Formats: sequence, C-alpha cells, structure tokens
Amino acid sequence: MPDQQYTGIVEPEISEDTTTGLAFRVILYNDDWHTFDEVINQLIKATHCSFEKARSFAFEVHVKGKAIVFSGDLSNCLKVSSILEEIELHTEVASD
Repeated sequence: MPDQQYTGIVEPEISEDTTTGLAFRVILYNDDWHTFDEVINQLIKATHCSFEKARSFAFEVHVKGKAIVFSGDLSNCLKVSSILEEIELHTEVASD
C-alpha cells in the first residue's frame, strides 16, 4: 500500500440541507371574473391573514393589477399559490 501524502486539497463537507436561502413571494394578478368577496375569502384561506389585510390585498390587486400577497420559503409559497389557484386565481411564485 503506497504512502498517503498530504496534497493540500481539503474535501468540502457535504450538507444534506438543500435550502437555497432565497426568499420567495406569491404575486396575485387581477382578473375580471372574481368578485372582491371571492378573492378576500381565498386570501384568508391561503395566508391566514385578517379580513382587513385580505381586503387591502384585493384592493391593491384591483388598482395596480397585481400585489405580493405572501413571502416565505418556496414550500410555503407553493402551498399558498395552490390554494389561491383552487378558484382559478392567477398567481406567480417568484424569488428575490
């Protein structure tokens, strides 16, 4: 067996954590067929926010055409997006 020599190369430690560290956000887009009440109720269901916060998001979406309605890790953003899309709201999950 040959002598093992120090080569100066240090092997990196491999981590099982695959978190990217990026922040993600859910963007909700305006449409012409959902009522304010439908959007508000679905926002409350998806994000567990208050009625007032959901109403504020719905108004922002209506006026500006879109709004960031949730921020967090990718997994939670995908859950929120899927709940909003249950009633065919248009969403996008984006990273910072």
